Parts: sequence; C-alpha cells; structure tokens
Amino acid sequence: MNGTSKKPLPTWLPLVVGTLLVLQFFALAGWQVSRGFEKRAAQEDFRAESGYARWQDGMDVRSFQNLKVTGRYDAGHQVVLDNIIINSRYGHYILTPLELGPDQALLLVNRGWIEKSASGFDVSLLALPEDEVTVRGRAGSLPKAGYKMGDAISADEPWPRHAVYPSPDEVAAALGRDIQPFVLLMEHTEEHGFLRQWVPSEFGPGKHFGYALQWFAMGAVLAGLLIWNYRKKRFDT
Repeated sequence: MNGTSKKPLPTWLPLVVGTLLVLQFFALAGWQVSRGFEKRAAQEDFRAESGYARWQDGMDVRSFQNLKVTGRYDAGHQVVLDNIIINSRYGHYILTPLELGPDQALLLVNRGWIEKSASGFDVSLLALPEDEVTVRGRAGSLPKAGYKMGDAISADEPWPRHAVYPSPDEVAAALGRDIQPFVLLMEHTEEHGFLRQWVPSEFGPGKHFGYALQWFAMGAVLAGLLIWNYRKKRFDT
C-alpha cells in the first residue's frame, strides 16, 4: 500500500511568524502613539488661537487659525454634504463658495450643520445676501470618511448638489474652478450659518493612547509566550 507521509513543519516557523506578529503589534502601537501626539498638538493649537488675521490669497495658513475673509457668496453653487452625524443625529454640512476676486481660487466656507428632515432637504435654507461680506472662522478641512463607495458628487444633479465625503479635487471638479487649500469653518457668532460645534476631532488623543497600550500589551504577551516556548523546547531536547 503506497502512501505519502506529511512532512512536519519546521520547528523555527512558529518562532518566525510569532516574531513578525510581535513586530507588527509594536509598530501599530507606535503609530497610535504618534497619532495621539498629533491629536494633542491639534487640540493645543485649537485652544491657543485668538484674534482674527485678515486673510489674503496665497497667505500661509495654520490649522485652526482664526481668519477673516472678504468676498461674495456664490449661492448658486452650494454643496450639501450628506451623512454627517452630530450628537447621534444625521444631517448635512453646507459648503458655500466665496468669490474672493478676479482670477482667484474659490474659498469654501462650511456654514455648519442642518439636521436631516424626513420631508426632504429645504433649499430655501441656503439663501444668502448678494452683497460683499466679511466672514470670520477657523482654517479647517473637508470631513473625511474611512471608506466610501461610488462617486462623491453627482455630475448630473442640479445645484445645490449633494455629496458624500468628497475630496477637494472632486469639489473643484464639480465647481469647475480651483479652490483654496483649506476650508473656512464659519465662526458660531457669524450670520447666515447653522449649527457649528467645531472641534479638532471627537476621536481624541486619549483613545489613541489607549489603543497603543492594547497593542503594546498584545505584543508583550506574545513575545513572552514565544520566549517561554523557545526555552521549553530547548530544555526538553
């Protein structure tokens, strides 16, 4: 009777695989620590800002810097960001382009959050003055999603257009204009805005440090098991 016997796995294979996992756990822990320090620095920058600097095209801008910008709203080309959750409720952020001057890129102004309505979106809420305005706010960015499917903005939809976590390039393409490299988060005392509760991130540094501790603990436990198993096999032979 013919048969083939399976070769046993090399004794060093579990050690190599385990070591790679330990290194990966420690790398993930280190990444979480670095993200925690980044979030802490962002929160400190947010709290440290005071006064409003008058912004001009081409001016370097810090994250969460207080700015005041003069221009005219382009009320006819507004973007409604869907699936924005505030206090466990679904709603929309309203992005309104601000015309700054001839041959200048548009500045997107995030005018705040509107709760989603069962009766559909009320376009009349987006009405704005045609006169020149000065808007105060903080330098921010578009909200980002961990994962999204499909097009962020429909090219066939009339204005205002709904969007789901678009990138700056996607918004610029929809507008057919260049846009500034930051979004102005409208100050909560400004007119023509909605609910505004700007914070650097709800996912604060403490959670990152907590996850880092978990990854470090998993790596340390696995490293201990590998050392124990290696010593046990060595003394058993």
